Amino acid sequence: MNKLAIVVACFGVIIGSQAYAAGVEDKYSKACVTCHGTGVLGAPKKGDAAAWQPRLKQGTDTLLSHIHSGYKNMPAKGLCNDCSDADYVALIKFMSQ
Repeated sequence: MNKLAIVVACFGVIIGSQAYAAGVEDKYSKACVTCHGTGVLGAPKKGDAAAWQPRLKQGTDTLLSHIHSGYKNMPAKGLCNDCSDADYVALIKFMSQ
């Protein structure tokens, strides 16, 4: 592979990951921030690693089940009706860091 192709490929990865990150932030601001931004009704706040740790230990399957069905005060799908499971996993990662 020549140097130009490598540079173009790397640039595409960088731009793609920035667009994906922006998409996660957009979904967070539309569906999650109301509760997870403030901790209302016991929602673990974005960036509160200590609050997220016990939840993360439950595993992805359990967390996705909670999201799909609703859990405690969180409505089903967490108000993100157009989110895929990959979106939910990305949102969990985004909020828990």
